[in-house]
Amino acid sequence: MAKMDYYFTTLSPWAYLSGMRAEEIAAKHGLDVVYKPLDIMSLFARTGGVAPAERHPSRLEYRAQELRRQVKKAGLAMTLPKPAFWPTNPAPSSYAIIAAQDVGGDVGKLAHSLLRACWAEEKDIGDEAVVQDCLEAAGFERSLTTSGMLVGAETYARNLEEAVARGVFGAPFYVLEDGEKFWGQDRLDDMDAYLSGDL
Repeated sequence: MAKMDYYFTTLSPWAYLSGMRAEEIAAKHGLDVVYKPLDIMSLFARTGGVAPAERHPSRLEYRAQELRRQVKKAGLAMTLPKPAFWPTNPAPSSYAIIAAQDVGGDVGKLAHSLLRACWAEEKDIGDEAVVQDCLEAAGFERSLTTSGMLVGAETYARNLEEAVARGVFGAPFYVLEDGEKFWGQDRLDDMDAYLSGDL
């Protein structure tokens, strides 16, 4: 089956605001979603990006306004200007997603659960117990936080290298098999139109 590679970080408010729309678009067009969580700060450093804390005040002001608007459009609950546990260590949640993908199941549900835990429920997704709760809620074994650590760490690092090589520079970022790229949750409609042959 054809696939859509989905590069993201579990810390991204924009990935959270994408909800399950990428999965719905993929299902509509017969695509498998391959989840590729990565270290977004390392990606920024290698592709010309700047960490939010280092951005110019005018960019931060615009980001805050755009988040407010996009939250309203998405119809999702969200803690603004930022949740209690943000930023946190994204590795534990990322490793869990990688481990879950290896065993099979609803990885989209897990990814969204982790993003929602961070951005709407003000939970620390760097905490193993929180990650385990999200795994269990999505139908996975809690033990994936320990059994999948080594593979998770290796894949997490590999995802970053692959992303840089493929021209990924932010999150969420979607790459189709023909090389067509879409950056941001606000480009999902464009991706749907492209897959439909309208763009």
